[in-house]
Amino acid sequence: MRVAIAGAGAVGRSIAAELLGSGHEVLLIDRDSRAIDVHALTDAEWLLADACEVSSLENARLDEFDAVVAATSDDKVNLVVSLLAKREFGVRRVVARVNDPRDEWLFTDAWGVDVAVSPPRLLAALVDDDEDAELGRAGETAALVSLGGADLLESALTEESPFRGRTVDELHAALPEGVVLVAVVQSGQARAPLPGTALAAGDVVVLLSSARSDDELHAVLSGAS
Repeated sequence: MRVAIAGAGAVGRSIAAELLGSGHEVLLIDRDSRAIDVHALTDAEWLLADACEVSSLENARLDEFDAVVAATSDDKVNLVVSLLAKREFGVRRVVARVNDPRDEWLFTDAWGVDVAVSPPRLLAALVDDDEDAELGRAGETAALVSLGGADLLESALTEESPFRGRTVDELHAALPEGVVLVAVVQSGQARAPLPGTALAAGDVVVLLSSARSDDELHAVLSGAS
């Protein structure tokens, strides 16, 4: 998959590193020359340009990309990038970072946003102790938050889980289409889902899933597939 990321700051670079590690092609776009550091991510492409200008995105051939991530620290920029990516260049998947929770209501498909990610809301959801969630059996999931057409879910691995004692890359390979593993919580700490990480009973996996994938996901996590 080819992914363009608007914003080459700490967030944009972190996203790029994860995508490159998963085998995707990445282009980082930033108008600040200080953010352009080809030595930081040698496998990425870099473009010094204003991602809010149509001409810049034309030069980047944005219409040839599968996804765009608007990851700058300015919500206005992220909205403009999302709108241009979707409306002018027909990018299939547009993900936008929401910096100020008060702006969340703007990040909808009206602005070309497929998925809006609000770090404050995600962090709150991950640390919230939801006493109503029942995760006692293998394959059960609990919704943390809805993200515009997809749900952020958690599922605890039990002694009966088919992935107990296996690795993250084995779980990732078994997930149905439309489900992405975004984090593994081990001993109360959220960790990036690195391929070689061993999974154990008591670990909690955090997944981003489209609604149509829920039944398939339950089957995979419970070992019923």
